[in-house]
Amino acid sequence: MTLRMKATAGISLAVLLETLLICFKPCVSLPPNFSFMGESLGCDEILGSNKVNDRCGVCGGDNTTCKVISGLFKQTIMSVGYHKILEIPEGATQINVTEMTKSRNYLALRSHFGQPIINGNWAIDRPGTYEAAGTLFKYKRPNEISTTAGESFIADGPTSDILNVYVIYQQANPKVHFEYVLPTDNVVSSHSLSLTTGRHLEEALNGQLAYGVDGDVYVLRERDVGNFVSGVHANQLQSREYQKNPEESGNSWGEGSRKKRDFNWKQVGSTECTVTCGKGSRVLIFKCVNRNTHEEVSENLCEITMRPTPEEEACNTQPCPAYWDLGEWSECSKTCGPGIQHRQVLCRQVYTNRTTSVQPERCRHLERPETTTTCQLKICSEWHIRTEWSECSVPCGVGQRLRDVKCIDNLGDIVDDEECNMQLKPADTENCDRGPCAKSWFHTDWSPRCSAECGNGIQTRSVVCLMNHISSLPLEGCGNEKPADVQTCNIGPCNENFSWFTGPWSQCSADCSNGTQLRSVVCLEKTDETVKVAEDTQCSHLVRPASEQTCHLRKCDVKWYTTEWSACSKSCESGYRVREVRCLADDMTQSDNCDSFLMPDDKEICNTHTCIPEIDENCRDMYFNCNVVVQARLCVYTYYKTACCASCAKARRRAAQLRRR
Repeated sequence: MTLRMKATAGISLAVLLETLLICFKPCVSLPPNFSFMGESLGCDEILGSNKVNDRCGVCGGDNTTCKVISGLFKQTIMSVGYHKILEIPEGATQINVTEMTKSRNYLALRSHFGQPIINGNWAIDRPGTYEAAGTLFKYKRPNEISTTAGESFIADGPTSDILNVYVIYQQANPKVHFEYVLPTDNVVSSHSLSLTTGRHLEEALNGQLAYGVDGDVYVLRERDVGNFVSGVHANQLQSREYQKNPEESGNSWGEGSRKKRDFNWKQVGSTECTVTCGKGSRVLIFKCVNRNTHEEVSENLCEITMRPTPEEEACNTQPCPAYWDLGEWSECSKTCGPGIQHRQVLCRQVYTNRTTSVQPERCRHLERPETTTTCQLKICSEWHIRTEWSECSVPCGVGQRLRDVKCIDNLGDIVDDEECNMQLKPADTENCDRGPCAKSWFHTDWSPRCSAECGNGIQTRSVVCLMNHISSLPLEGCGNEKPADVQTCNIGPCNENFSWFTGPWSQCSADCSNGTQLRSVVCLEKTDETVKVAEDTQCSHLVRPASEQTCHLRKCDVKWYTTEWSACSKSCESGYRVREVRCLADDMTQSDNCDSFLMPDDKEICNTHTCIPEIDENCRDMYFNCNVVVQARLCVYTYYKTACCASCAKARRRAAQLRRR
């Protein structure tokens, strides 16, 4: 509708517009942000009033006509089952009951008389909107795996009855927060209305007074909840009760009191049933008719105050057909690979605007949906052996060898070992036996002096069995052919018949520092043909040689000993070879006193020349696009390693060269 306005003398354009708004407001729907000449329309529908609804829903209010009730239910130790945690009183608005975090508990809602509304009788309802106590409750239950939000009930209100909130306890309560708003004084006394004129009544209610046809008065509650003032319907207040004298009736309220007695109210039908099944309701319709002809006439001809109060009656009371109610799928039982999901399937039936669980036999006319299904979030990672066994860590004896074992995901990338099953991991280290270490006889030079100054004597030397991997020094293992440690010697014939004969000095009792040496001293009788032992008295005229002396071969010392180099671990492209290095004292025992800066190398690089690739006639590509397989990192799988053998082998050699750099 287009309004063309022109200001007249003494009347501003704004006043003219406000007058038109009062006249046409029942017919015109204005946008929420309507403004005119910089002035906005307030919640009282007066241009430029700048009034807004407060939290209590009062236009231009100061939040004093209501109070906010909030709290936190903290009890954590309860038995499994239903536990009442909150009672929501009648008239509550802006209701919010929310779990602080996600849990295996459920929220439930019952009426004041114990009738289940949401999640009753051990049946978990699906998230959605449920009607209760004259308002709609929105039930939310986040099901995303990543979310931590809990369940919640939210309703605008106001409630027409007391409601009880329960928690279905199954695990420790993560705390439940609740909040709602209660009005403190939200009505106007009917006694004060009877003493107020119509215009004064309009001012008292801050403009919340509407005029009906034929001058009848309708009083609107704040927030337009219903046509009641202190429990009295405005239609039950006769217009003359607001007048001080009958003369004012014609000027202020019209001719509503002069009703003809030839017309009355008659039931002519009812509204459509609210539901097609499950017990709905319909409202009786009353019209003003001619008492004699029963023809419908204008409602202005009947007494408004005598109009019957619309009543509801039940309709379509037959139960609705039962149906299968499907719950949401649970989380997959496996984080990777094939798993199982479950869901709850209940036979439910709607009656009296309430859904209840019934016996499954009532749904036998329908095919029962599946309660389990397979699922797979992703392909599981697998163990892959990436290299062959390395060379043994020792050239002889028992050592260890290694190989590279990695966890590979379905894209061919290396991931943490925890992504794979640790119990199925192939061994990446094992013992290796290179056979017994080689052993050899070691000996010193012969002693420089003969044990006898004349005639036959002996010379000695030390003979020991050593191995290159020193752990012990057993005499067995070098064979039975031990080199001689004693040999005869003869400086020349003796001239005297009797003489002292001395045997060779024994080895020094200490190989280094001070020790003791012993030798045998005997008196010998010599002839041209024989030599025999005589009594010591036969040689008493001669000075007896000493049979014991101190010895000091040298200062004790330690040295580095090495074995021969082992074979190279690779025939080309930089392998390595090792040898055993030990610090030994003069007595061939292990020592820690060697100079570490002089320690010979025990490992060195060998065979650094480039390998000549071997061409395997059986290793060929079976497909022309094997380069795509290499780019997608699919060579870790046996099928692609065989189907694209040449390309995968070339990629492995290139990767090995990059690792060596």
